[in-house]
Amino acid sequence: MSAPAQNPAATPQPGAPPNPAEPVFQVAFAYMTSAALHAVIELDIPDLLAAGPRPVSELAHDSKANEDALYRTLRLLASLGIFTESGPRTFAHTPASDTLRKDAPNSTRAMARFTGNPFHYRVYAEYLYSVRTGRPCVDVAVGMPVFDYFASDKQESEVFNAAMVSISAQVVPAALEAYDFSGIHLLVDVAGGHGSVICPILKKYPQMRGILTDLEHVLETATDCICEHGVQSRLERIPCDFFKAVPSGGDAYLMKNIIHDWDDEKCLTILGNIRKAMGATPGKVILFETVIVPGNEPHLSKFLDIEMLAMPGGRERTEAEYAALFERAGFRLTRVVPTKSPMSVIEAVKN
Repeated sequence: MSAPAQNPAATPQPGAPPNPAEPVFQVAFAYMTSAALHAVIELDIPDLLAAGPRPVSELAHDSKANEDALYRTLRLLASLGIFTESGPRTFAHTPASDTLRKDAPNSTRAMARFTGNPFHYRVYAEYLYSVRTGRPCVDVAVGMPVFDYFASDKQESEVFNAAMVSISAQVVPAALEAYDFSGIHLLVDVAGGHGSVICPILKKYPQMRGILTDLEHVLETATDCICEHGVQSRLERIPCDFFKAVPSGGDAYLMKNIIHDWDDEKCLTILGNIRKAMGATPGKVILFETVIVPGNEPHLSKFLDIEMLAMPGGRERTEAEYAALFERAGFRLTRVVPTKSPMSVIEAVKN
């Protein structure tokens, strides 16, 4: 009789060396954990656990889920540190899962809901296309560029926009703490969407004026944010297509998560239009972006880099790559300021 095949996923014996196959299986099965996380978010399990541990029977009843299926799903997530089985078939929050609550400080809910939704599975089913061609596989998956798709699908657009707003809620306070915006007279927020970046900056710096630019239908959604921060008298909304032109007169031009959406040539067009809009002003460009760290250490920027490849066709960049890009566009990278968020403030001045 032949010996049984070794099970690469078997529990190692105490003192045994690490199983070299374990990281492979964790990555290979990762789509399952993403689907599990998305399911419990849709069922509002993180909020149902806000008051403390609860039996899975109660969670299933309140969320209208199958008790056995929900238990198995939470058991998987608990094995990864998201939730904990604090008693038999009873679950509670861990520090990680607590961030999934809607009202949690720096909530991760909106971003996790966006990255784990069915749209992403459709896109990444075609990811081999991106690796073979270097082009976005979203075009193959849905038949059009990603921003055109969001414009055509209101529900998906709302999920995406909620994720972007949640990122701003984390990044902007960290950037305001780490970077001094004083001395800027007119700040132009290029493709600033709902105003969730420029409004808090104007609120902190009452002598500053601002221009919020984006497509016209996007700017219409910024009213609530502008009024909430009380900056109506100092913020002008001007629609624009940054591939054609941006408003002139600013002594600083701000972009959050814009440059990473595009390849170098498209970025040079955007930066060229900004440089042209500055005229004779010795202006600066300020980016809120992740910066890829060297080496093999895990970092959010390396995941976002794949998202940029698969979706809009852009990329995350190293500090050296930002310096080279700015140089080609007629700017000089002056500093990269880390923040308490995953993003840095990247500053360049006009040559």
